[in-house]
Amino acid sequence: MDEPTDITITSERRGDACVLFPVGDIDLSRSPVLRESMKTALDDKPGRLVIELSGVSYMDSSGVATLVEAMQISRKAGVGLVLCSLTDRVRSIFEIARLEQVFTIAEDLDGAMNT
Repeated sequence: MDEPTDITITSERRGDACVLFPVGDIDLSRSPVLRESMKTALDDKPGRLVIELSGVSYMDSSGVATLVEAMQISRKAGVGLVLCSLTDRVRSIFEIARLEQVFTIAEDLDGAMNT
């Protein structure tokens, strides 16, 4: 039986920023949905792409790789990428991989909007 791809991603524009709100686990079967949402958001050329992760309780290496890819694409496009509202479990993945030193990570959405 295939794994469900039950992830929902909503987006909203806040000033020059595009904010994505993924809800659900981000793993191998679901990371392509996040990748497409980020590419669509970057196509609109926002000043900043914010990914609000409070609705993500689990992320595997493919989810992390998707975010690394988004960071590379956003840098080439001159768009800032900010992650915010990481759950403790997701934050620990970034800390173990020392990616909290690579990504701009804000405590919450307000903080992300002011970075």
